Amino acid sequence: MKDADYEQHEVKRARYAVAAVFTVHGAVTGSFATRVPWIQDHAGLSAGQLGFALAFTAFGASCSMPLAGRISHRFGSRTALRGLIAMWTLSLVLPSLAPNLYTLCLAMFAYGASAGMADVAMNALGVEVERLLGRSIMSGLHGMWSAGALIGSAAGTLAAHLGSDARLHFALAAAVLTVLGVLAAGRVLDVQPGEDEEPPPRFALPPRSALLIGTVGFCAVFAEGASLDWSAVFLRDRMDSSAGLAAATTTGFMLTMAIARISGDAVVNRFGTVRTVRAGGVLAALGGLLIVLAGHPAVAMTGFALMGLGIAVVVPLCFAAAGHAGPNPSQAIAGVATITYTSGLIAPSLIGGVAQATSLVVSFGVVTVLTCGLVVFAGVLRPGERAARAEVSPQAAAVPGPRP
Repeated sequence: MKDADYEQHEVKRARYAVAAVFTVHGAVTGSFATRVPWIQDHAGLSAGQLGFALAFTAFGASCSMPLAGRISHRFGSRTALRGLIAMWTLSLVLPSLAPNLYTLCLAMFAYGASAGMADVAMNALGVEVERLLGRSIMSGLHGMWSAGALIGSAAGTLAAHLGSDARLHFALAAAVLTVLGVLAAGRVLDVQPGEDEEPPPRFALPPRSALLIGTVGFCAVFAEGASLDWSAVFLRDRMDSSAGLAAATTTGFMLTMAIARISGDAVVNRFGTVRTVRAGGVLAALGGLLIVLAGHPAVAMTGFALMGLGIAVVVPLCFAAAGHAGPNPSQAIAGVATITYTSGLIAPSLIGGVAQATSLVVSFGVVTVLTCGLVVFAGVLRPGERAARAEVSPQAAAVPGPRP
C-alpha cells in the first residue's frame, strides 16, 4: 500500500511538472506577441511583409510536429522534453536578431518548428498523466499555458513601455524561461518505449482518428484565431469604439478562455467530454449571434466573452482524445495539432478576405456557423473518452513507470 501511495504521489508530482512546462511554453508566446511591432520596425517591414513572415511560424510547426514522437522514442520522454523545451525557449531570441524579411522568415520557421515539437511532447506527457490519474486534466494544463501567455504578455508590455530593446528583453526572458523549463521537464514522467516497440516514422499522414478529432479542433481554433485577431477591429470599425475599449474586448476574450480552461476539468469530470464540448458549442454559437446582431459595444463584448468561454476547453479535449485514440499518442496528437495550427493560420486571413468582399458581420456569421460544428461533431471525441476510462483502473493509476 505504501508503494502504491508513493507511486501515486509521483504521478501527482509529474502533473505539476507538466503544468509548469505548459506555463513556460505559454510565457514564450506571450513574450513574443508583445514585441511584434518592435520586430517589424527593426526589420523594416510593411504590414503585408510582416504577415508573410509570421505565416512561417505555423509552417515550421506543421513540418516539425511529426518528428516529436520519434525524438521521444529515441531519448525517452523526459530527456526529449528537456531538450525540446530548451530549444523552444532559446528560439525566442531569433526573431529579434533578424534584420530583414528573409532572415525573419527563417527565424520564424525555426521558432515555429521548436514550438511545435515541444507542444506535441508536452501534450503527449499530459495525456499519459491523465491516463494514470484516471480523470481529466488537459483543460487545466492548457489553462496554465494561457496563464503563462498572460504572464509573458504582461512582462513584455512592461518592457515595451520602458522602451527596452527587444534583443535584450528576449535574451533575459529566454535565459529565465530556459532554466525554469529544463528544471520542470526534469520532474515529468520518464516514459520509455518497450523493447519490441517500433519507432514512429519520421513523417506520416495523421491517422483517420486524428482527422476526425481534428475537425472539431479546426472549428474551435478558427473561432479563436478570428476572435483574437479581429475582435478589436470589429469593435473599432463596427461599433465606433475607442482604442482602449476595443483592446479590452480582446483581453476579455483571452481571460474568459484562461478561466474556463483552468476550471474546465471539473466540468469534464462531471459531465463528460462530449456533453461539455456540445454545451461549449452552444455558448460559442450564442456568442457569435450576439456579435453578428450587436448594436452596442457591450453586446459585442459579451458575445466575444461567450465565444471564448465556449471554445476554451475544446482543443485540450481534442488532444486528450487523440492521445487515447490509438497506440501512438505522439503521432495522433501531432496530426490533430497540425490541423489546428493550419486552422489558426488561415482563420485571420480568411476573415479578412470575407470582410473585404462583404463585411465583418458576414465574417463572424461564418465563424458562428463553424461553432455549430462543435455541437454536430462532438461525438467523434467519445471513442477516445471511452478508451481512456476503460484503460484506467486503480491499479493502473498507481504505476507511473514506462509503458509495457
